[in-house]
Amino acid sequence: MKGVEFRRIDLGMYVAWAVTVLLLLVLPLFFSSGFAISLLSQMGIMIIFALSYNVIFGQGGMLSFGHAVYSGLGAFFAIHAMNWIGDGRLPLPIVLVPLVGGVFGALCGIVFGYVTTKKAGVPFAMITLGIGEMVHAAALMFPDFFGGEAGISSNRVVGPTFFGYNFGPAIQVYYLIAAWCLGSMIAMYAFSQTPLGRISNAVRDNPERAEFIGYNTQWVRFLVLVVSSFFAGISGGLAAINFEIVNAEQVSAIPSGAVLLATFIGGAMFFFGPVIGSVIFILFAVALSEFTPAWQFYLGIFFILMVMYAPGGVASILLLNLRVAGHGLFRALRMPYVKLLFGSLVLLAGVVMIVEMAYGLTLSLGIGTTVRLAGVEFDAATPTPWIVAVVLLVAGGLLFAKVRRDFMKVWNAVNEEIEGRLRQAGGGAR
Repeated sequence: MKGVEFRRIDLGMYVAWAVTVLLLLVLPLFFSSGFAISLLSQMGIMIIFALSYNVIFGQGGMLSFGHAVYSGLGAFFAIHAMNWIGDGRLPLPIVLVPLVGGVFGALCGIVFGYVTTKKAGVPFAMITLGIGEMVHAAALMFPDFFGGEAGISSNRVVGPTFFGYNFGPAIQVYYLIAAWCLGSMIAMYAFSQTPLGRISNAVRDNPERAEFIGYNTQWVRFLVLVVSSFFAGISGGLAAINFEIVNAEQVSAIPSGAVLLATFIGGAMFFFGPVIGSVIFILFAVALSEFTPAWQFYLGIFFILMVMYAPGGVASILLLNLRVAGHGLFRALRMPYVKLLFGSLVLLAGVVMIVEMAYGLTLSLGIGTTVRLAGVEFDAATPTPWIVAVVLLVAGGLLFAKVRRDFMKVWNAVNEEIEGRLRQAGGGAR
């Protein structure tokens, strides 16, 4: 009909949002142990933190090594607010404490962003690194506010209840975090669709052209960083409620590096990428760390593999496979995927055995050299396990190399067919 425009519905995005809401609601029903609830709560906090980082990194093209400054300082102000609520000096319900962290995170973003956003690229990254180290040092220099090495502790069961909930039980804290997580996700997605969010993409891709059409790129970077620091402060406020303690480590380089890893692993160029990356990172840092002290080693290997073979992150892998499935060609990839998985597991078994035995020998003082893997115990000081591990490593490496070559042949053929279909469809339309 002439004069009527129809907007294309992005069904995939609606499905992603629906799945996100559903998972936030039902996951505690299936994973109800105390450890599982704590794990889910930390995932929710990390999701907000990573999405806030992606506002400046993925959308704005600003690589920061000090983003924990805003979440950490927001956490410190939030935990002081909790103590003031407990003393009766601040009439505020506990559900609004994350907002305190967000407001002060944004104020810190205004102060530090005025300095950092004067530069872009590598200079911006180096300035953020310096500011991060400066704030971390200040956290130990001013114990009256930061609490010194011990930090500041509080009690979340303070102030008036919220519809009868006092947020003492971990499950109540989880749903508080889930509510703030969903609200923050919606707000950050909405921001990405605003004129400021769109022009930040332009500043990321071509700052010279953005300046040519009349935009002040430094002002755009500054505003985007303030928005990002607001949501980072919210994640810090939620962390203060969840752990009831904040210390200097929360403004150190460790969480700044962690959020960079999570964002990159998930996929910085996709909105839901940092969400996926946050889940994976918490599984490594919290769940896997319960079973092995070598979790950082495995995380490092995983990150390197992602950089080498999937720089677009896990989200890009999922979308590429959904594209293949959408064209009805995923059947051709089933067996190659099975073979690739088998070769990966053999190689992984060899790597894990060697790493765990090496850690077992290194940390054996006073606890022995016995290593337990998959329910099997063996002595890392004897040669037999090492021989088995080397055989698995070599055989797995050779097998993985072969099945990967075969997989890539099928993958390239499938994608060439998809491109051919798209070209034919485009030619027919013309």
